[in-house]
Amino acid sequence: MISYEISLGLTILPIIVITGSLNFFDIIYFQMDSIWFIIPLYPAFFFFIIILLAETNKALFDLPEAEAELVAGYNVEYSSVYFALFFLAEYNNILLGSAVLVILFLGGFSVPFITYITDNFFLITILESFFFSFKISLFFFFFIIIRALLPRYRYDHLMSIGWKTLLPLSLSFFWLITGIIIAFQAFPS
Repeated sequence: MISYEISLGLTILPIIVITGSLNFFDIIYFQMDSIWFIIPLYPAFFFFIIILLAETNKALFDLPEAEAELVAGYNVEYSSVYFALFFLAEYNNILLGSAVLVILFLGGFSVPFITYITDNFFLITILESFFFSFKISLFFFFFIIIRALLPRYRYDHLMSIGWKTLLPLSLSFFWLITGIIIAFQAFPS
């Protein structure tokens, strides 16, 4: 099941190259100083969402458990609290993936033009916390809506998407687009 995880690393790599750091705070502050990465790195954002859907094992990619079926895969062996804990862990995985998505592509806790509105530290902290939670909730509900709307893929389709589509596209995006951005120094260093 590593077919999409290699592409996941390749979609994060342009952000690391542009910011020059693996630290989430450095990535957020870089986006606060320039522009959110969703705009110049939109293909990587799109790839990241597809890979995150596959990583969280939710429909369209809920291949190991097929929870939408009458018998929910390996979950048949568990009941009550254990069953609930499995599903809570999966939904926590979606929340964590949404938080990483927001940090990498949507500026994390940054709110546009907030420094021009007020200098009150307490108000800025509350607004940043609210907007960060709102962005995470937005993608969390996006994943739930995708689960309700789209059918499940087969294993061969998942492998085809991972190896034949996402890997070449994310690799070419990294080398071509990020190389152009770095060559023309579109971002301040």
